[in-house]
Amino acid sequence: MSDTDDSGLRAVPWRSATLYVILACSLMGVMGVSLVSPVLPDLRSVFGVTDAQVGLVITAYTLPGVVVTPFVGLVADRFGRRRVIVPLLFLFAVAGAGVAFARTFAEVIALRFLQGVGASALITLAVTLIGDVYEGSSRDAVMGVNGSTIGTGAAFYPLLGGALAGIRWSAPFLFFGVGALVGLLALVALVEPDAERSTDVRTYLGRLRAVAVLPRALAVFVALFAAFVIFYGAVLTALPLLLRDAYGLGAGRIGATLSTVALASAAVSSQYGRISERFRPARLVAVGFVAYGLGLFGVRLAPSPLAVAAALLVFGVGFGVVMPSIDTTVVTLVDDDLRAGVMGLRTSVLRLGQTVGPVAFTVTADRGFATTVAGYRVLLVVVGVVAVLGGGGYLLLSR
Repeated sequence: MSDTDDSGLRAVPWRSATLYVILACSLMGVMGVSLVSPVLPDLRSVFGVTDAQVGLVITAYTLPGVVVTPFVGLVADRFGRRRVIVPLLFLFAVAGAGVAFARTFAEVIALRFLQGVGASALITLAVTLIGDVYEGSSRDAVMGVNGSTIGTGAAFYPLLGGALAGIRWSAPFLFFGVGALVGLLALVALVEPDAERSTDVRTYLGRLRAVAVLPRALAVFVALFAAFVIFYGAVLTALPLLLRDAYGLGAGRIGATLSTVALASAAVSSQYGRISERFRPARLVAVGFVAYGLGLFGVRLAPSPLAVAAALLVFGVGFGVVMPSIDTTVVTLVDDDLRAGVMGLRTSVLRLGQTVGPVAFTVTADRGFATTVAGYRVLLVVVGVVAVLGGGGYLLLSR
């Protein structure tokens, strides 16, 4: 499906329709939070809610993935990828756009929960398809392109969300309707990979359980959980509120500031095929956590929003190596007939981190400090120290 390029890596098959379905699904999967992060401060006045309640807009979206994704993986392994991807995309689009018409905050949370069900396995199944279709250096290169696409989308969506929120708070939610177009693309263009399908549920679950308790798998899942507690708690939830309250930024400038994370992540992920030839995935994850911590320190010490954006570039470098490294490790743990299930476990852990992070940061800052601004600033330092010590400690031990 690909040719060899000048660098010796397997070239990406740009004429493959399956590749574009993979990338489109990943773009939808990352849209659910990054598009609405800039509008979170506005929701406080629209619905008369607190910071802790605003955090539920993120938590309600990520929570379904904790429970739903492993079962989605099981269904995808038994019945095929396309039969799962298409309905999820349509649910994501309809529920997400429905938030724009919500009359109460309770309706917002309910619709975000349903949208989270639709989004629960989109990136999971995209990465699963990469493992199905590509091998070796070709897989690493496409994994990098997928990571870069996610990073580019995550960089663009805060800008778009901020611009749309300037029109009306509900406009970013209406944009989720584009997921229905991606669903039509997947229905028409996705070629189902040839693979042996598991038929015995009990045997399947037993094999999945055996993989989940492997030391290598446990280490990956712990790193994944920590990465998303930090990213969703500190960067995508606490930081927009801090930028509004400490610097008086509007949704547009908040979106522009947050987009620097994804810009750096996209640039680094695009080179992952080359980077992975020189360094083991585990070491890249450790380096990524050190970058996380340094970036958070920079955010805390930044004297201006521009300096905050510069510090987030460092954080984005970390994210750009952490995620492709974790995904590469996970897809190589098992054979084809179990891959979607293991990726479902991966996404369940990821969603758990996304769910815990926003609540942990907003509730702790709201209830544990005199002001939420003071709370967020302390939490940035504490979490930064933990990330640097964790990543740096592993690097020292691995030497």
